[in-house]
Amino acid sequence: MPSVSYHPYKISTLKDPKYAAVYLTTILEAEEGDLELGLLKLALRDVFKALGEPNMSPTSAKRHLEKLEDLLSKPGNAAIFSLADWLTAIGLKLNVTVNEDDEERENSDCVLRERYSHYPEDTAK
Repeated sequence: MPSVSYHPYKISTLKDPKYAAVYLTTILEAEEGDLELGLLKLALRDVFKALGEPNMSPTSAKRHLEKLEDLLSKPGNAAIFSLADWLTAIGLKLNVTVNEDDEERENSDCVLRERYSHYPEDTAK
């Protein structure tokens, strides 16, 4: 059985937007607190190769990659908003999720129930 080179295989799997989103999320979470900008840049380039490049003219694709270099060099908030726009152009978006384990989730559910228990239930359903 012939072997398949890893990089072309990775690009082919990243053509699924859901897989690409999980891939980027995993990179960001794995590097939490010590994000290696080079690793993030490579991951974003790979996702772009899979999702963006096939849908853009060569000129647009080149400009979009140049934009990635520019946005990753911006400080703070500007970088976040620029990254959000960059991802939108290839069909992805930034997302914020709750980082809780099961015990914390149960505790927060109890707090929410207690906090809102004095409100009457909506009977007009």
